[in-house]
Amino acid sequence: MQPADGPGATRCLSHPHELALGGIPVMCSGCRARRDWLLINHGRNVWVCCRCGDQRLEPEISRADFDALIASPYGTIYSTVEEGLAALGFDGVFAGAYLE
Repeated sequence: MQPADGPGATRCLSHPHELALGGIPVMCSGCRARRDWLLINHGRNVWVCCRCGDQRLEPEISRADFDALIASPYGTIYSTVEEGLAALGFDGVFAGAYLE
C-alpha cells in the first residue's frame, strides 16, 4: 500500500504531550484534558482531537506545522478516519483516561 501523501491525503499524528498554540496551552472543552491529542490533517486543515471524542478545527496549526511535527510519512494507514479514530482510541472509549 502506498503511503498517504499529497493534497487529498488525510494524515493522523498522535501527540501525547501538552500542545501550546501562541503560548496558550490547548485544553479540551469537553473533558478539560491538556495532553494526549490526535492531530488530523486533511488539505490545509488540522483538527485537534481528544480521547473523549471532542474535536475541533484548529486554524493556528498549518499544514507546514503538521509536517514539522510528523516524524515519518509512513505509518499505519486506515481506510477511513473513523476506523483510525477507533483503532487509536480517540473515539470516546477512553474518555477521561491518559494512556502512557
